[in-house]
Amino acid sequence: MVKTVLVTGGAGFIGSAVIRHLIADTDVRVVNVDKLTYAANLANLPGIEASGRYRFFKTDICSADDMAAILAETRPDRIMHLAAESHVDRSIEGPMTFVQTNLVGTATLLMAALRYWSGLEGEAKAGFRFHHISTDEVFGSLGETGLFTEETPYDPRSPYSATKAGSDHLVRAWHHTFGLPCVLSNCSNNYGPYHFPEKLIPLVILNALAGSDLPVYGDGSNVRDWLHVEDHARALWIVCNQGKVGESYNIGGHNEVKNLDIVHLICDHLDRLRPRPDGRSRREQIRFVADRPGHDHRYAIDAGKIERELGWRPAYTFDRGLEDTIRWYLENEAWWGPLRAASQERRGLKAAAAPG
Repeated sequence: MVKTVLVTGGAGFIGSAVIRHLIADTDVRVVNVDKLTYAANLANLPGIEASGRYRFFKTDICSADDMAAILAETRPDRIMHLAAESHVDRSIEGPMTFVQTNLVGTATLLMAALRYWSGLEGEAKAGFRFHHISTDEVFGSLGETGLFTEETPYDPRSPYSATKAGSDHLVRAWHHTFGLPCVLSNCSNNYGPYHFPEKLIPLVILNALAGSDLPVYGDGSNVRDWLHVEDHARALWIVCNQGKVGESYNIGGHNEVKNLDIVHLICDHLDRLRPRPDGRSRREQIRFVADRPGHDHRYAIDAGKIERELGWRPAYTFDRGLEDTIRWYLENEAWWGPLRAASQERRGLKAAAAPG
């Protein structure tokens, strides 16, 4: 029986959705470990502390001593590892931060988890699981057709995806070499409430509301498969509990959309929900800008395995999820206002413009 779940990166976008789901829909105790870097925000967890089933530790997963102490004190039955540097553009500007957190941090956490698990006995040891949460970007770029499956060879193209690919390999190595009971999952692009304002959908929403330019990389033809973060949180908990040890599961929303079409949809929703004072379309704010280095053309997930074996399917259609997300941002300026003030610069271009 699962009593305690430790979530790393639980103040981030996906991690906080997982914690909100666990507190609202299960009776487990939740331990949140987060360094609280720029994209982490405890305001993503409104009212959670009042549940009485939640503890928070502000620390870095790269600290072996801290992780060992937290595991010894909280005695989790599950570890859900979401802590990561995750912004592709930032990885182009500063890749070593991604190497440190995504590779060194994961290895440090794995060592702490291995020592903790090795000291367990009986049902506690047999039932323990380490769930590593990753991305479809480790698979590289698709052509106009095809889908990523769990057997797709890894072909990362950015410092971010390379470090996430490396962390996936580390988890598999700890499972095969040391026997640590691990499961993995790779997801498509997430969207929904509490999404950090640098990411595409919130950035376009907030720029559109402010009357600012809506920057679109290249010609906007890049395709992503979009997954509502609350659907993802449900899927992760199912994988963590029902997934077969040593296996990986792809999680996608069956929503392939071109980036430019996303921007058009957001403009059209906002024109209806909160029209511009001059009555003109927000599509007029779109500006095409230089593409970022190594920009993958298309991602698309085959989520058949998790559907067949574990019974999960996304509940949100993209149209419903996008409109709900836009309405959430319209109603929650108190959350995004302070973040927006510090997150206006478009990233990923400095490296593109560098000589050589």
